[in-house]
Amino acid sequence: MPAEFEPIEKIWMVWPYRADNWRQQAIPAQKSYADVALAISGFCEVGVLVNPDDYQSCRDSLPANIDVIAMPSNDAWARDTVPTFLINDKGELRACDWTFNAWGGDYDGLYSPWDDDDKLAERLCDHLDIKRYRTDDFVMEGGAFHVDGEGTVLTTRMCLLSPGRNPHLTEAQIEDKLKAYLNVQKVLWIDDGIDPDETTGHIDDIACFARPGEVVCLFTDDPKHPFYEPTQKAYEQLSNMTDAKGRRLKVHKLCCTKNSVTLPEHYDIEQSDDAKTRLTGDVCIASYANFLICNDAIIVPQYDDINDALAIEQLEKAFPQHQVVGVQTKEIVFGGGNIHCITQQQPKPLIKSSN
Repeated sequence: MPAEFEPIEKIWMVWPYRADNWRQQAIPAQKSYADVALAISGFCEVGVLVNPDDYQSCRDSLPANIDVIAMPSNDAWARDTVPTFLINDKGELRACDWTFNAWGGDYDGLYSPWDDDDKLAERLCDHLDIKRYRTDDFVMEGGAFHVDGEGTVLTTRMCLLSPGRNPHLTEAQIEDKLKAYLNVQKVLWIDDGIDPDETTGHIDDIACFARPGEVVCLFTDDPKHPFYEPTQKAYEQLSNMTDAKGRRLKVHKLCCTKNSVTLPEHYDIEQSDDAKTRLTGDVCIASYANFLICNDAIIVPQYDDINDALAIEQLEKAFPQHQVVGVQTKEIVFGGGNIHCITQQQPKPLIKSSN
Protein backbone atom coordinates (compact mmCIF):
# COMPACT_ATOMS: atom_id res chain seq x y z
CA MET A 1 0.00 0.00 0.00
CA PRO A 2 1.51 3.37 -0.97
CA ALA A 3 1.68 6.01 1.72
CA GLU A 4 -0.86 8.82 1.65
CA PHE A 5 1.92 11.31 0.88
CA GLU A 6 2.74 9.49 -2.39
CA PRO A 7 1.10 10.54 -5.70
CA ILE A 8 -2.70 10.26 -5.68
CA GLU A 9 -4.88 9.92 -8.76
CA LYS A 10 -8.31 10.29 -7.17
CA ILE A 11 -10.06 10.79 -3.85
CA TRP A 12 -13.30 8.90 -3.20
CA MET A 13 -16.13 10.10 -0.95
CA VAL A 14 -19.64 8.86 -0.08
CA TRP A 15 -22.57 11.30 0.15
CA PRO A 16 -24.30 11.54 3.59
CA TYR A 17 -28.04 11.09 3.96
CA ARG A 18 -28.96 9.29 7.24
CA ALA A 19 -31.51 11.37 9.15
CA ASP A 20 -30.70 9.35 12.30
CA ASN A 21 -27.04 10.42 12.24
CA TRP A 22 -27.01 13.81 10.50
CA ARG A 23 -29.23 16.67 11.62
CA GLN A 24 -31.81 18.37 9.44
CA GLN A 25 -32.01 15.49 6.96
CA ALA A 26 -28.23 15.71 6.47
CA ILE A 27 -28.45 19.01 4.57
CA PRO A 28 -25.80 20.86 6.68
CA ALA A 29 -23.50 17.80 6.48
CA GLN A 30 -23.93 17.64 2.71
CA LYS A 31 -22.81 21.26 2.48
CA SER A 32 -19.66 20.42 4.48
CA TYR A 33 -18.96 17.34 2.36
CA ALA A 34 -19.26 19.51 -0.74
CA ASP A 35 -16.82 22.03 0.76
CA VAL A 36 -14.30 19.25 1.42
CA ALA A 37 -14.74 17.83 -2.10
CA LEU A 38 -14.25 21.28 -3.62
CA ALA A 39 -11.04 21.86 -1.61
CA ILE A 40 -9.62 18.49 -2.68
CA SER A 41 -10.58 18.98 -6.33
CA GLY A 42 -7.95 21.71 -6.64
CA PHE A 43 -5.25 19.08 -6.18
CA CYS A 44 -6.60 15.84 -7.68
CA GLU A 45 -9.71 14.23 -9.12
CA VAL A 46 -12.67 13.55 -6.82
CA GLY A 47 -15.36 10.89 -7.13
CA VAL A 48 -18.49 10.82 -4.98
CA LEU A 49 -20.64 7.72 -4.48
CA VAL A 50 -24.29 8.41 -3.69
CA ASN A 51 -27.42 6.41 -3.02
CA PRO A 52 -29.43 6.21 -6.24
CA ASP A 53 -32.40 8.08 -4.72
CA ASP A 54 -30.15 11.04 -3.89
CA TYR A 55 -28.21 11.12 -7.14
CA GLN A 56 -29.69 14.28 -8.63
CA SER A 57 -29.49 16.38 -5.48
CA CYS A 58 -25.87 15.32 -5.02
CA ARG A 59 -25.06 16.04 -8.67
CA ASP A 60 -26.64 19.50 -8.33
CA SER A 61 -24.56 20.21 -5.19
CA LEU A 62 -21.17 19.61 -6.82
CA PRO A 63 -19.30 21.16 -9.76
CA ALA A 64 -19.14 19.25 -13.04
CA ASN A 65 -15.47 18.31 -12.61
CA ILE A 66 -16.36 16.08 -9.64
CA ASP A 67 -17.64 12.64 -10.64
CA VAL A 68 -20.90 11.45 -9.10
CA ILE A 69 -21.74 7.73 -9.27
CA ALA A 70 -24.91 6.05 -8.02
CA MET A 71 -24.03 3.24 -5.62
CA PRO A 72 -25.95 2.08 -2.50
CA SER A 73 -24.48 2.66 0.97
CA ASN A 74 -25.63 2.63 4.59
CA ASP A 75 -23.76 5.78 5.61
CA ALA A 76 -20.97 8.04 4.39
CA TRP A 77 -17.56 6.99 5.73
CA ALA A 78 -15.46 6.33 2.64
CA ARG A 79 -12.23 5.73 4.56
CA ASP A 80 -13.73 2.61 6.09
CA THR A 81 -16.01 1.29 3.35
CA VAL A 82 -14.37 2.19 0.03
CA PRO A 83 -11.53 -0.27 -0.74
CA THR A 84 -7.98 0.26 0.51
CA PHE A 85 -6.06 0.68 -2.75
CA LEU A 86 -2.74 -1.04 -3.42
CA ILE A 87 -0.11 -1.14 -6.16
CA ASN A 88 1.11 -4.64 -7.09
CA ASP A 89 4.63 -5.65 -8.08
CA LYS A 90 3.86 -4.84 -11.71
CA GLY A 91 2.74 -1.34 -10.81
CA GLU A 92 -0.97 -2.11 -11.34
CA LEU A 93 -3.85 -0.91 -9.17
CA ARG A 94 -5.34 -3.48 -6.77
CA ALA A 95 -7.46 -3.24 -3.63
CA CYS A 96 -8.19 -4.73 -0.22
CA ASP A 97 -11.88 -5.40 0.36
CA TRP A 98 -12.00 -5.58 4.16
CA THR A 99 -14.93 -7.12 5.99
CA PHE A 100 -16.85 -4.16 7.47
CA ASN A 101 -19.23 -4.40 10.44
CA ALA A 102 -19.89 -0.74 11.36
CA TRP A 103 -17.02 -0.60 13.91
CA GLY A 104 -18.10 -3.47 16.10
CA GLY A 105 -21.04 -5.37 14.63
CA ASP A 106 -23.64 -6.63 17.08
CA TYR A 107 -21.19 -6.08 19.96
CA ASP A 108 -20.80 -2.28 19.75
CA GLY A 109 -21.35 -1.23 16.14
CA LEU A 110 -22.72 2.25 15.45
CA TYR A 111 -25.52 1.41 13.04
CA SER A 112 -27.34 -1.42 11.35
CA PRO A 113 -27.70 -2.80 8.82
CA TRP A 114 -24.27 -2.39 7.26
CA ASP A 115 -24.62 -4.79 4.33
CA ASP A 116 -24.44 -2.14 1.59
CA ASP A 117 -21.36 -0.59 3.20
CA ASP A 118 -19.70 -3.99 3.35
CA LYS A 119 -20.43 -4.44 -0.38
CA LEU A 120 -19.24 -0.97 -1.37
CA ALA A 121 -15.60 -1.98 -1.94
CA GLU A 122 -16.64 -4.87 -4.21
CA ARG A 123 -19.02 -2.65 -6.17
CA LEU A 124 -16.45 0.11 -6.66
CA CYS A 125 -13.76 -2.40 -7.68
CA ASP A 126 -16.20 -3.84 -10.24
CA HIS A 127 -16.95 -0.32 -11.50
CA LEU A 128 -13.23 0.43 -11.83
CA ASP A 129 -12.50 -3.05 -13.22
CA ILE A 130 -9.71 -3.79 -10.77
CA LYS A 131 -8.93 -6.98 -8.86
CA ARG A 132 -9.50 -7.07 -5.11
CA TYR A 133 -8.49 -9.20 -2.14
CA ARG A 134 -11.47 -9.96 0.12
CA THR A 135 -10.90 -10.65 3.83
CA ASP A 136 -13.90 -12.75 4.80
CA ASP A 137 -12.33 -13.69 8.14
CA PHE A 138 -10.87 -10.30 9.05
CA VAL A 139 -12.74 -7.12 10.05
CA MET A 140 -10.81 -3.95 9.28
CA GLU A 141 -11.36 -0.32 8.34
CA GLY A 142 -9.15 2.11 6.45
CA GLY A 143 -9.12 4.59 9.33
CA ALA A 144 -7.62 1.97 11.63
CA PHE A 145 -4.13 2.18 10.15
CA HIS A 146 -1.59 4.41 8.41
CA VAL A 147 1.37 3.17 6.35
CA ASP A 148 4.68 4.83 5.50
CA GLY A 149 5.07 3.11 2.12
CA GLU A 150 8.37 1.61 3.25
CA GLY A 151 7.23 -1.39 5.27
CA THR A 152 5.71 0.15 8.40
CA VAL A 153 2.08 0.26 9.52
CA LEU A 154 0.78 2.29 12.49
CA THR A 155 -2.34 1.31 14.44
CA THR A 156 -3.92 1.11 17.93
CA ARG A 157 -4.62 -1.78 20.24
CA MET A 158 -7.85 -0.12 21.37
CA CYS A 159 -9.23 -0.60 17.86
CA LEU A 160 -7.74 -3.77 16.42
CA LEU A 161 -8.00 -5.76 19.65
CA SER A 162 -11.55 -4.62 20.42
CA PRO A 163 -14.07 -7.46 21.02
CA GLY A 164 -16.31 -6.25 18.19
CA ARG A 165 -13.67 -6.73 15.49
CA ASN A 166 -11.69 -9.98 15.51
CA PRO A 167 -12.03 -11.68 18.91
CA HIS A 168 -10.87 -14.97 17.36
CA LEU A 169 -7.45 -13.51 16.52
CA THR A 170 -4.48 -12.73 18.77
CA GLU A 171 -2.36 -9.59 18.41
CA ALA A 172 0.31 -11.64 16.63
CA GLN A 173 -2.25 -13.09 14.22
CA ILE A 174 -3.60 -9.60 13.45
CA GLU A 175 -0.04 -8.47 12.75
CA ASP A 176 0.30 -11.34 10.28
CA LYS A 177 -2.90 -10.23 8.50
CA LEU A 178 -1.68 -6.65 8.20
CA LYS A 179 1.70 -7.78 6.91
CA ALA A 180 0.11 -10.07 4.34
CA TYR A 181 -2.53 -7.69 2.96
CA LEU A 182 -0.56 -4.42 3.10
CA ASN A 183 2.87 -5.92 2.37
CA VAL A 184 4.51 -4.38 5.44
CA GLN A 185 7.24 -5.78 7.66
CA LYS A 186 6.64 -4.01 10.98
CA VAL A 187 3.51 -3.08 12.95
CA LEU A 188 3.77 -0.14 15.35
CA TRP A 189 1.12 -0.32 18.08
CA ILE A 190 0.07 2.58 20.24
CA ASP A 191 -2.34 1.62 22.97
CA ASP A 192 -5.24 4.05 22.70
CA GLY A 193 -7.08 6.34 20.34
CA ILE A 194 -9.18 9.32 21.43
CA ASP A 195 -12.59 7.95 20.42
CA PRO A 196 -13.49 4.79 22.38
CA ASP A 197 -17.20 5.27 21.71
CA GLU A 198 -17.12 5.95 17.96
CA THR A 199 -14.57 3.91 15.99
CA THR A 200 -13.04 2.34 19.12
CA GLY A 201 -9.82 4.27 18.69
CA HIS A 202 -8.96 4.75 15.03
CA ILE A 203 -5.37 5.84 14.48
CA ASP A 204 -6.36 8.60 12.03
CA ASP A 205 -7.66 10.78 14.86
CA ILE A 206 -4.39 10.73 16.79
CA ALA A 207 -1.34 10.07 14.58
CA CYS A 208 -0.23 9.97 10.95
CA PHE A 209 2.98 9.51 8.93
CA ALA A 210 4.24 12.77 7.46
CA ARG A 211 7.00 11.00 5.54
CA PRO A 212 9.16 7.93 6.19
CA GLY A 213 10.59 8.19 9.69
CA GLU A 214 8.35 11.10 10.74
CA VAL A 215 4.94 11.12 12.43
CA VAL A 216 2.45 13.84 13.35
CA CYS A 217 0.85 13.23 16.75
CA LEU A 218 -2.11 15.00 18.35
CA PHE A 219 -1.01 16.49 21.67
CA THR A 220 -2.19 18.64 24.55
CA ASP A 221 -0.62 19.76 27.85
CA ASP A 222 -4.03 20.61 29.32
CA PRO A 223 -4.88 17.90 31.88
CA LYS A 224 -8.54 18.95 31.73
CA HIS A 225 -8.80 18.29 28.00
CA PRO A 226 -10.70 15.05 27.22
CA PHE A 227 -7.88 13.94 24.90
CA TYR A 228 -5.07 14.64 27.41
CA GLU A 229 -4.24 11.10 28.55
CA PRO A 230 -4.34 9.30 25.18
CA THR A 231 -2.36 12.02 23.38
CA GLN A 232 0.31 12.19 26.08
CA LYS A 233 0.66 8.42 26.01
CA ALA A 234 0.72 8.23 22.21
CA TYR A 235 3.44 10.89 22.00
CA GLU A 236 5.59 9.05 24.54
CA GLN A 237 5.12 5.69 22.80
CA LEU A 238 5.81 7.03 19.31
CA SER A 239 8.92 8.89 20.50
CA ASN A 240 10.44 5.57 21.54
CA MET A 241 9.63 3.61 18.38
CA THR A 242 11.66 2.67 15.33
CA ASP A 243 10.19 1.88 11.92
CA ALA A 244 10.75 -1.07 9.59
CA LYS A 245 13.98 0.54 8.34
CA GLY A 246 15.32 0.96 11.88
CA ARG A 247 14.82 4.74 11.99
CA ARG A 248 13.86 6.29 15.32
CA LEU A 249 10.66 8.19 14.72
CA LYS A 250 10.70 11.97 14.69
CA VAL A 251 7.39 13.08 16.19
CA HIS A 252 5.74 16.41 15.35
CA LYS A 253 3.22 17.68 17.91
CA LEU A 254 -0.15 18.86 16.61
CA CYS A 255 -2.39 20.83 18.94
CA CYS A 256 -5.87 19.91 20.08
CA THR A 257 -8.75 22.38 19.98
CA LYS A 258 -8.59 24.82 22.90
CA ASN A 259 -12.20 24.10 23.75
CA SER A 260 -14.01 20.81 23.38
CA VAL A 261 -16.44 20.61 20.47
CA THR A 262 -19.83 19.38 21.68
CA LEU A 263 -23.14 18.67 20.01
CA PRO A 264 -25.18 21.90 19.95
CA GLU A 265 -28.50 22.48 21.66
CA HIS A 266 -31.50 20.95 19.95
CA TYR A 267 -29.39 18.60 17.86
CA ASP A 268 -32.42 17.53 15.91
CA ILE A 269 -31.58 14.17 14.38
CA GLU A 270 -34.25 11.54 14.02
CA GLN A 271 -33.14 9.19 16.79
CA SER A 272 -33.68 5.55 15.87
CA ASP A 273 -32.88 2.08 17.15
CA ASP A 274 -30.66 1.55 14.09
CA ALA A 275 -28.00 4.18 14.85
CA LYS A 276 -25.96 5.57 17.72
CA THR A 277 -27.85 8.02 19.93
CA ARG A 278 -26.46 11.56 19.69
CA LEU A 279 -27.44 14.08 22.37
CA THR A 280 -26.86 17.77 23.08
CA GLY A 281 -23.61 18.24 24.97
CA ASP A 282 -21.90 15.06 23.78
CA VAL A 283 -18.15 15.59 23.28
CA CYS A 284 -17.25 15.22 19.59
CA ILE A 285 -14.02 13.72 18.27
CA ALA A 286 -12.76 17.02 16.90
CA SER A 287 -9.16 16.29 15.92
CA TYR A 288 -6.85 18.31 13.68
CA ALA A 289 -5.01 15.03 12.99
CA ASN A 290 -7.96 13.83 10.90
CA PHE A 291 -6.53 15.63 7.86
CA LEU A 292 -6.02 14.33 4.33
CA ILE A 293 -2.68 14.43 2.52
CA CYS A 294 -3.57 15.04 -1.11
CA ASN A 295 -0.66 15.47 -3.52
CA ASP A 296 0.55 19.03 -2.91
CA ALA A 297 -1.99 19.83 -0.21
CA ILE A 298 -3.04 19.05 3.33
CA ILE A 299 -6.82 19.41 3.79
CA VAL A 300 -7.32 20.00 7.51
CA PRO A 301 -10.45 20.38 9.69
CA GLN A 302 -11.31 23.72 11.27
CA TYR A 303 -13.74 24.17 14.15
CA ASP A 304 -14.13 27.93 14.78
CA ASP A 305 -11.68 27.36 17.64
CA ILE A 306 -8.89 29.64 18.83
CA ASN A 307 -6.36 26.93 17.87
CA ASP A 308 -7.50 26.59 14.24
CA ALA A 309 -4.71 28.89 13.00
CA LEU A 310 -2.11 27.22 15.23
CA ALA A 311 -2.99 23.80 13.77
CA ILE A 312 -2.46 25.14 10.24
CA GLU A 313 0.85 26.72 11.28
CA GLN A 314 2.09 23.47 12.85
CA LEU A 315 1.12 21.45 9.79
CA GLU A 316 2.88 23.95 7.52
CA LYS A 317 6.06 23.29 9.51
CA ALA A 318 5.59 19.50 9.39
CA PHE A 319 4.78 19.62 5.65
CA PRO A 320 6.89 22.50 4.27
CA GLN A 321 6.34 21.43 0.65
CA HIS A 322 2.55 21.35 0.94
CA GLN A 323 -0.21 23.92 0.84
CA VAL A 324 -2.31 23.60 4.01
CA VAL A 325 -5.99 24.23 3.34
CA GLY A 326 -8.46 24.54 6.19
CA VAL A 327 -12.13 23.58 5.80
CA GLN A 328 -14.83 24.18 8.40
CA THR A 329 -16.11 20.71 9.29
CA LYS A 330 -18.13 20.96 12.50
CA GLU A 331 -21.15 19.44 10.82
CA ILE A 332 -19.08 16.38 9.88
CA VAL A 333 -17.62 15.93 13.36
CA PHE A 334 -21.16 16.14 14.77
CA GLY A 335 -21.82 12.89 12.88
CA GLY A 336 -18.79 11.09 14.29
CA GLY A 337 -15.83 11.69 11.96
CA ASN A 338 -13.95 14.19 9.85
CA ILE A 339 -12.01 14.84 6.64
CA HIS A 340 -9.83 11.72 6.71
CA CYS A 341 -12.83 9.59 7.73
CA ILE A 342 -14.90 10.70 4.72
CA THR A 343 -12.18 10.29 2.09
CA GLN A 344 -10.14 7.43 0.61
CA GLN A 345 -7.21 7.89 -1.73
CA GLN A 346 -6.65 5.96 -4.96
CA PRO A 347 -2.91 6.07 -5.72
CA LYS A 348 -1.53 6.67 -9.17
CA PRO A 349 -0.61 3.30 -10.72
CA LEU A 350 2.81 2.93 -12.29
CA ILE A 351 1.18 1.30 -15.31
CA LYS A 352 -2.40 0.84 -16.42
CA SER A 353 -3.78 -2.53 -15.38
CA SER A 354 -4.20 -5.20 -18.02
CA ASN A 355 -6.44 -7.28 -15.70
